[in-house]
Amino acid sequence: MTNEFRAMLDRFYLVYLDDILIYSRTLEDHLEHLQRVLEMLRRAKYKANRDKCEFVRQELEYLGHFVTPKDISPLSDKIQAIQKWSEPKNVRNVRSFLGLAGYYQRFIKEYSKIAVPLSKLQCEDQPFEFDDNVRTSFLALKAALLSAEVLRIYDPLLPTRITTDAPDYGIGAVLEQHDGVDWHPIEYFSKKVSVVHSIDDAWKKELLAFVHALKRWRHFLLRGRQFRWVTDNNSLVFYKTQDTVNSTIARWMTFINQFDFFPDHIPGKSNRFVDALSRRLDYCTAVYSTFEIHEDLRDNFICGYRVDREFCDKYANCSSPNPAPSHSRIQEGYLLVHSRGKDLLCVPRDSHLCTRLLGEYHDAPATGHFGVNRTIGRLRERFWWPGRLDDVTCYCESCKVCRRCKSHNHRPYGELRPLPVPLRRREAIAMDITGSFPKHKTGVDEILTVVD
Repeated sequence: MTNEFRAMLDRFYLVYLDDILIYSRTLEDHLEHLQRVLEMLRRAKYKANRDKCEFVRQELEYLGHFVTPKDISPLSDKIQAIQKWSEPKNVRNVRSFLGLAGYYQRFIKEYSKIAVPLSKLQCEDQPFEFDDNVRTSFLALKAALLSAEVLRIYDPLLPTRITTDAPDYGIGAVLEQHDGVDWHPIEYFSKKVSVVHSIDDAWKKELLAFVHALKRWRHFLLRGRQFRWVTDNNSLVFYKTQDTVNSTIARWMTFINQFDFFPDHIPGKSNRFVDALSRRLDYCTAVYSTFEIHEDLRDNFICGYRVDREFCDKYANCSSPNPAPSHSRIQEGYLLVHSRGKDLLCVPRDSHLCTRLLGEYHDAPATGHFGVNRTIGRLRERFWWPGRLDDVTCYCESCKVCRRCKSHNHRPYGELRPLPVPLRRREAIAMDITGSFPKHKTGVDEILTVVD
């Protein structure tokens, strides 16, 4: 049904499966919009059940929400269902509860912070323990839903701002509009930053929070609507003046440039509201990396740790109930080693993983095909595995783009002198070995050339 009504979507028409909502500013516009929708339904050969339709309503229930001309709130019967929810007994019960509660997370301040202990119970490879910490999270989430704040309806004519914050533990944002008297919330957003999607610098984490907020609210913010971006990181006001950026930041900037906004800095003390959405002292410390590791590679890492002679003992020790003291630890299945004041992600000896990692740090368009020193320098900030220097050197020297486009930095060749012409066979024999090439099925990867 979305395809048939694509021209009307987000203008005066919303649809979810077979639930249609038509909204207008005036009664005259509403009657016109209603006629257009009914005509479109007739052309598409759909029929509306008259007994299930409600026309010209100022207040109504839609998809679990109670909608009025000024604001929106959760339905009371849905909240009561959550309040009567018994304590989960297994992972499936936890997922059911978080599925219903998460549907209303836009109404709840600090939702991701409150739900952290419950979210950890969804990992099936860990024992299910509903302890006091999880019980506190369960009850706090119920209380937060009971006192959920009423959100205003977005008005494209009112001044709009997005306020973001991103400490070490997560990211948070709030979308607000000014009605001439004060700023009112339209929606809250918060998210825990996982180990594979984190970055090291504060301004990069703040930029990540802004990117997530834009993706969530792009239907409000596109179409040339200017808004204000409020951040407590002063350097982000000048984010476009960065001399060099990595491939990840380059993609973010390309996405951000679709929107019309102006950044504005406020002191951190004035940004306490969004700080509360993203900060929590008991959040785990994340390992930060500009290399975006996809979730489908997690099993490759875990299997690689268990068979790699360098990491198998460390991984087994950190996985045990009583691990011996060491500089290594496991977080979300990844093995981290603490070195020079930061946690580095250990990369097992796997040709597929190493090739993807080296390709991201050398071949990506925004990296500029750096040489060995700069490539290994960037890798050392975030990753560790034995033989990094040899792997980087071999990869850079075998890069076809570098060999074709870069000037050679070896010593100049000597002058070519003609050799005396031999008078008979086998008087002068020349040999040369060329390689290495991709290995043939017979096992050979070099060519020996002999000229008589």
